[in-house]
Amino acid sequence: MNNQTVESTIDELKSLLTEKQIVTETEELYDASADRYKKYAKVKNVLDVPMPIAILYPHSTEEVKSLISYCNQNDINVIPRSGKTATEGGLENWKDKTVVIDGSRMNEIIKIDPYNMQATVQSGVKLQTLEDELRKQGYTTGHSPQSKPVAQLGGLVATRSIGQFSTLYGAIEDMVVGLECVFPEGQVSKVKNVPRRSGGPDIRHIAIGNEGALCYITEVTVKIFKFYPENNTYYGYLVENMDAGLKVLREVMVNGFKPSVARLYSEEDARQHFNHFYKDKCVLIFMTEGPEGIVKATNGAIEEAAEKFDSHIFEKVDSSHIENWFINLNWDQSRIDEEINEMKDHNSHDGFTTEVSADWENVIKIYNNVMHRIRNEFDRADELTMLGGHSSHSYLNGTNMYFVYNYTINCAPEDEMQVYHHPIHEIIIEETLKCGGSMCHHHGIGKYRSEWTKAEHGSAYYMLEKLKEAFDPKGIMNHGTIFPQESEIKKFIRS
Repeated sequence: MNNQTVESTIDELKSLLTEKQIVTETEELYDASADRYKKYAKVKNVLDVPMPIAILYPHSTEEVKSLISYCNQNDINVIPRSGKTATEGGLENWKDKTVVIDGSRMNEIIKIDPYNMQATVQSGVKLQTLEDELRKQGYTTGHSPQSKPVAQLGGLVATRSIGQFSTLYGAIEDMVVGLECVFPEGQVSKVKNVPRRSGGPDIRHIAIGNEGALCYITEVTVKIFKFYPENNTYYGYLVENMDAGLKVLREVMVNGFKPSVARLYSEEDARQHFNHFYKDKCVLIFMTEGPEGIVKATNGAIEEAAEKFDSHIFEKVDSSHIENWFINLNWDQSRIDEEINEMKDHNSHDGFTTEVSADWENVIKIYNNVMHRIRNEFDRADELTMLGGHSSHSYLNGTNMYFVYNYTINCAPEDEMQVYHHPIHEIIIEETLKCGGSMCHHHGIGKYRSEWTKAEHGSAYYMLEKLKEAFDPKGIMNHGTIFPQESEIKKFIRS
């Protein structure tokens, strides 16, 4: 996009927003070119993607409507942004003619409604802000991703987020009551707040998880729950291997109980979280919360499951260790800044995760197959400083698996993803799909899993593809996210 065209576009945008709502500083545009997926290359100033021409900060749904309608009429790519915590390239820019629409100034808590047990907010409200207000009244969202201090509600809904207490409260899609969103042709759609309805397909899910590729979420209503911190209970066990730990997890879940936290860490992954007590064993964790009677029943179920598989349990861990770990689990802006400074100063030790899901039968097969292939097929396996995984979100019929891999970067910053992350990422996805699992449990597809979107959905991809055709016929919403773009995949991923 030439300078004259950029200038004329900015002038036209000024008729829709005030100058203070339009950011064109080079440093800000560079930061907006990619999300945390390419954090190392970004810090080293070697990003290989185009910068957007502007970052726009609307204050209202009407302003979002005006902006998206303008972009649709003028074939300008729109990247919706809210919180900046994406990890799969969903905020990365692949088009020269692009604007980022950032919802962070749409930050009003519209209504907290304890009688109907729900809260309505604009999309730019930080989850921590809403949670703090609810806690003052004895309530909670039940949603607690590690990004909680900085994540915003619009982004959490758009990426189909999940939190640390999902086994009890559910994921974001279980919490959303209603929402408002804006489509490229200027249509504002509001899904009303009701506990349930049988009025055709659940249209909330056109917006939930759309990753900005179909619409822009402007308002969200979520359930709230009574908060009983005095009843919180923590359990920790050292178990001999992942298979044994998964059996204990499954026992609790299939018997119908819902601890707020149910996690299992491999020996390698446990080392970086629990090095003061892990003793080269896997670490199994439970947390229970809620009304006293429910907590007591759930605690009993956990203890019964541990007794049933006692021969596989090496040791019970002091509950205070688990509680202290939870208190320090979340990361805020200061930790992000610390990470950035570390990368600026050093040939950084970096790490990535790839999270998948599968049924109980296949999740251990996927884990074992992935570990074997990476150790034997990845040509830089000797440069890995950690390779492990953990299960952190369980269900009646299965669980997720978070693969975690750390390495010291021994290549040019711009080559890091090709040299390290992509080959490992590909093995994990291949093995997961081979066993019938999902390649993306809660981080979304973004741009860096889009080459496998069709394989993920199989014959059901037809349904997803038709949504794009119907709601974004000109393809101006977050180009390359979810929906595969072969030329850009070859250019930015497979180059």
